[in-house]
Amino acid sequence: MTASDLPASLVLVGAGKMGGAMLEGWLAGGLDGSRIAVVDPGASPDLTALCGRHGIALNPEGLTPPEALVLAIKPQGLEAASSAVAPLVGPDTLVVSVLAGKTVANLKARLPQARAVVRAMPNLPASIGRGATGAAASPETSERQRRMADALLSGIGLVEWLADESLIDAVTAVSGSGPAYVFLLAEALAEAGAAAGLPPDVAARLARQTVAGAGALLAESPLEPGILRQNVTSPGGTTAAALGVLMAAGGLPDLLRAAVAAAKSRSAELSG
Repeated sequence: MTASDLPASLVLVGAGKMGGAMLEGWLAGGLDGSRIAVVDPGASPDLTALCGRHGIALNPEGLTPPEALVLAIKPQGLEAASSAVAPLVGPDTLVVSVLAGKTVANLKARLPQARAVVRAMPNLPASIGRGATGAAASPETSERQRRMADALLSGIGLVEWLADESLIDAVTAVSGSGPAYVFLLAEALAEAGAAAGLPPDVAARLARQTVAGAGALLAESPLEPGILRQNVTSPGGTTAAALGVLMAAGGLPDLLRAAVAAAKSRSAELSG
């Protein structure tokens, strides 16, 4: 995040798990709390305390359109909230939405003054600052506004910009839903360990730490995943025997291709 690219004034609408993670990322990145207003009628005690510590206006009256507005409410709440949010969006306001399934066209229909709109799809690890976000901007978004959106979204992890909004469906299938695939791997590995004779609690702890440790190594290593896999695999060894099963026809690579295709298709249906 580059502090110079952050907006002079910012309204965050919705500060639950995702919105709250973004807020903490902005503060850590150098955004002055006095430039932020948070709109969240159900503000938790923790959020109230955070706003108090940093001089952030919480649910203030008389807000005017800011330089940037971030929508982080639940997608199903957009219809009800749009009448209150629309007056906060002027023709020069950058709107950044992390609402799953809500297209740029959806947002512009509910926020009539919106021109520059960035649709973003973060994932659950964004709640601890380790997210992966795909983002697409409307044609009216200026280069300055794009940098601003990048600075705001990078507060929760990696940001990848997409040339076409339709690619958000593929992002949803890979990184949006992807944490669930990894959690399933940890579940299945623990169950397999128990079936191999380990006490279930021991198998669960070993599986959890194995997945977490491998993920941390992948994040920090400059090596490609395939190279890391090969580095663990001795010819004719135990890992090679296991991979012979996982990588056979109909195995894990084929299953993941089918899973991602199914998720992408469903995402397109929900966004339509």
